[in-house]
Amino acid sequence: MAIVDVTIYGAGIFGLSVAWSCARRGAKVRVIDPGGIGAGSSGGLVGALAPHVPERWNAKKAFQFDSLIMAEDYWAEVEAVSNLSSGYGRTGRLQPIADDRLLALAHDRKAEAAELWQGKATWDVRPVADFAGWAPDSPTGYLIHDTLTARMNPRQAAGALAAAVQAKGGEIVKSAPEQGHVVWATGWQGLLALSQELGKPVGNGVKGQSAVLQHDAAPLPQIFTDALHIIPHANGTVAIGSTSERDFDDPQSCDAALDDVIARARKACPAIAGAPVIERWAGVRPRAKSRAPMLGAYPGRSGHFIANGGFKIGFGMGPKIGEVMADLVLDERDTIPEDFRVAASL
Repeated sequence: MAIVDVTIYGAGIFGLSVAWSCARRGAKVRVIDPGGIGAGSSGGLVGALAPHVPERWNAKKAFQFDSLIMAEDYWAEVEAVSNLSSGYGRTGRLQPIADDRLLALAHDRKAEAAELWQGKATWDVRPVADFAGWAPDSPTGYLIHDTLTARMNPRQAAGALAAAVQAKGGEIVKSAPEQGHVVWATGWQGLLALSQELGKPVGNGVKGQSAVLQHDAAPLPQIFTDALHIIPHANGTVAIGSTSERDFDDPQSCDAALDDVIARARKACPAIAGAPVIERWAGVRPRAKSRAPMLGAYPGRSGHFIANGGFKIGFGMGPKIGEVMADLVLDERDTIPEDFRVAASL
């Protein structure tokens, strides 16, 4: 590739999403990552694409809703261009309801979702018996069932995105000179480097540990209970996670904290009680100071931009973040929500 329009540092979900959105508009892109595709937290296991609750609507929730709604067509196009599966499926989610107060609140949110989700997805209250053999125990006998939540296989999705970018003429390399506009999508280590550069904290890393169990529940909704995600994947496995660790010595070590997650998941979902663990994973997710994604111009560097801070919602936000960053980088059109701007974390 002789001339590059956009150089992107980082081959995680944000970097690859920006690269794909730019490439499909005809830009020549180069993605640089010495660790390779999905080397950071985008190479994890869980893959829960879950919405905020449908109440107290704001720009962040609206942005996430738009991204989740566009995801089905987005990943279908990526798969068609790459000839690879992303593992995407909008299979929904179940959440137990602990008491009568929360049951009433769940009914209220059902009505709000009908309006806020524009009829494109539902938030319902259903008896546990509707999902017998899979659903977690619920003290009220009822569950929240939403049809907006989706799942994907993070590694497969990153690989499919990378292949789609390459099919459009893009490069993904471990090192190369930067050319054109430059986007920094460098994960938690990038947030630490930016903090040092600016002389104040703008974000950090939060370690997460997760696991994959051999159990085929592919058509069933994912479960969120006891702060755990239990995700049936299309390949006959169930991913569970994760921990959230601010203090850690080894970013890639698995320990007793993951053993506790596995034990709690088995208790919450008896269907996986005897399923063997086939993989354990640990990595660090980038969390911006504002807790929202950090998007926009790089302070003090003309022609440079930042796309970072995906934390736990990077794959869910990726499709729309790629689009708004391509708008900004290629067309100088700024549609970034105020809460997502770099300044919100400074």
